[in-house]
Amino acid sequence: MKTADPELMRAINRFHVMDAIRRFGPIARVEICDRTDLSATTVSAITGALLDDGLVITHQLGGIRDAARGRPRVLLDLNPDAAHVVGARIAPDRITIATTNFRADVRASLTLPVRVGRHSVPVAVDLIEDGIRRCVADAGLELSQISGVCVGIPGVVERGAGICRASPLFGERDIPLAAELTQRLDGVVATIDSDVNLVTLAEHWFGQARGLDDFLVVSVELGLGLGILHKGELFRGANGLGPDLGDLLARPPNGNGLVRLASIASEESLLSDARAALAGTEHEHAFRLGRGMEKVLERAKAGDPAIVALLRAAGEALGFAIANLIVLFAPPKVILAGPALAAGDALVAPLRETVAALLPPSLADVADLVVHEWTEDIWARGAAAMTLRDLYGAPWGTTGPAPHR
Repeated sequence: MKTADPELMRAINRFHVMDAIRRFGPIARVEICDRTDLSATTVSAITGALLDDGLVITHQLGGIRDAARGRPRVLLDLNPDAAHVVGARIAPDRITIATTNFRADVRASLTLPVRVGRHSVPVAVDLIEDGIRRCVADAGLELSQISGVCVGIPGVVERGAGICRASPLFGERDIPLAAELTQRLDGVVATIDSDVNLVTLAEHWFGQARGLDDFLVVSVELGLGLGILHKGELFRGANGLGPDLGDLLARPPNGNGLVRLASIASEESLLSDARAALAGTEHEHAFRLGRGMEKVLERAKAGDPAIVALLRAAGEALGFAIANLIVLFAPPKVILAGPALAAGDALVAPLRETVAALLPPSLADVADLVVHEWTEDIWARGAAAMTLRDLYGAPWGTTGPAPHR
């Protein structure tokens, strides 16, 4: 009979202790035992090593005594200065970068307003590198003090290989972005991931889904992103690829044939169709200035029938896709976000109506649909969280397998 790998078991247990301290700290050792089902001996050994490594610090509460020992309780917390990481997000009209500490608290951040898609990949990488170097300096740090960098990008990403398979931002495919950034950043290890995966992890650590081990994130932006947290782990397909919601098939508003969902409901398709609908009017100029979505939202609030029809079609198509996702995963929460969601009922009401109409009665009240307006730094904090999760040494997924006693 094959025995378990003791090194792997220790790594699993170490991760769960670290994760308990991150999620519930400051926390006493006895509470760590309760939350991880690990023995007091195991927890004591692991926390002792973490203290020696400088990853954890203690808080002694003089007024609170341990009933069993009659002495002040010692609480454990992550050491914010144990490591610093950089998270970045590449969007169509900006690059957002944040330097964070070991708790993923932002120490410095900046936003570079740039139309990324208008530049070649090497120029875009130059901008990312320059932004990272400046953000690190703004945090009062040297690049040599950075433990890792993670960049979120829309599209299909093979995280393990550090390759961007395809992105609506670039015409090129199979871009070795992680290796290129690592070389430019003097050997600081850079990784890349789908931007929606980073938001999913940020929602799990800090946001609407804190404490949930199963939920979905749907982002309606340049493309359509889908983040899946299932049983505490980010879902990834073969070779670590994440699903692209925009690639799902859908029926167009005219009902003829099948098209990709992104061609109806993504920000890119909405802007293209809205620009065509408003061609020859005073509103057309906004699209040339890169303010197309602002104009779409303005015309939707004004009740423009053409724009309202576009948003309704997008909402119904998204609702169809989300209803199928709920049937597959039965998540307690589906988090929706993206600039187009600011259209409010013009988009969200048909989405909700479609979901309600298509779900079977057994799943009608399973999932809570939440529209969440994300701040810019949640993407970067998610990227930082992904890097910090790697530093914790999680053997698999987001939270790893169960502890081993």
